[in-house]
Amino acid sequence: MTLLDDIERLVTCESPSTDLAAVARSADVTAEVGTALLGVEPERIVVDGRTHLRWRLGSGRRKVLLLGHHDTVWPIGTLARIPFEVRDGVLRGPGCFDMKTGVAMMFHAVASLGSADGVTILVTGDEEIGSPSSRELIETEAVQHEAVFVTEGSADGGALKTERKGTSMYEVTLHGRASHAGLEPERGVNATVEAAHQILAVARLADPAAGTTVVPTVLSAGTTTNTVPALGRFTVDVRVRDLDEQLRVDEAMRRLEPVLDGSRIEVTGGPNRPPLELSSSARLFGLASGLAGFELTQAAVGGASDGNFTAGLGVPTLDGLGAVGGGAHAENEHVLVSELAPRTALLAALVKELS
Repeated sequence: MTLLDDIERLVTCESPSTDLAAVARSADVTAEVGTALLGVEPERIVVDGRTHLRWRLGSGRRKVLLLGHHDTVWPIGTLARIPFEVRDGVLRGPGCFDMKTGVAMMFHAVASLGSADGVTILVTGDEEIGSPSSRELIETEAVQHEAVFVTEGSADGGALKTERKGTSMYEVTLHGRASHAGLEPERGVNATVEAAHQILAVARLADPAAGTTVVPTVLSAGTTTNTVPALGRFTVDVRVRDLDEQLRVDEAMRRLEPVLDGSRIEVTGGPNRPPLELSSSARLFGLASGLAGFELTQAAVGGASDGNFTAGLGVPTLDGLGAVGGGAHAENEHVLVSELAPRTALLAALVKELS
């Protein structure tokens, strides 16, 4: 089977993270594709109903971890609307860029080597929802290796991702007191109004100069149009370039104070992924630049990946080694076919150099 054939097999098996049966089916297909190329079946690791796959190749000490995921953000049925296709040098289909092409590339890269002793491939099934069941597995595996290569899609223009922001996620719940909105609103404590105060306070925690974004996102409050809301809540997405900023925002979130008399605030959540800082990837990017037969560029991006976990443990990590294309999580998701061969060859060269 060609690389394009294997990408098609993976993309045409839909695998939204929240559908456990779909993720299990995708794990079966991914295992079949990997086994056919590597000659070894993976360990199937099921945690909280989610299926992750691990190939530990050879018997020597662990050297290189290839890390990816087979779940996507696309619901079942998306293929009927956005089918897999290759036309005019562009490959399309839900999850093709993020990141089923990268999964196929790692199989083909390792299969092309004469020996893969010391190489581990880990393909998880819950990255798109924050890796709740795979984080411990990823971190336990990473610290046994000398380097981690993440085959998420590249940044714009094919740049490798040498910096990723860390992420924190919060839910802020506002507790008030209900009353009739027309007869006696003064007897109530309006959770919607309290939410408005807190949303503005949270938004002010952002620091554009430091690259810190603090964005209130989903908001809900109230039950009926004629009742002072007794309960409201909103979620907050935080992105930071360094751990100091992640700690600053976390401390500020936990110090939020109610504005309205009689209201109460509850903050849950916190840091999810530490930042992937340049110091974690600089040496590996230099190695990649020397091995590539073409000019490589690097980029800092706001999105996080499982590479944040491995970098946060101090394991050298290089990300964005998968497909060149764009449109992650969008209907224009695509992969440039002409870049598949050189990028897969680069990945193979990196693995060979370090293993």
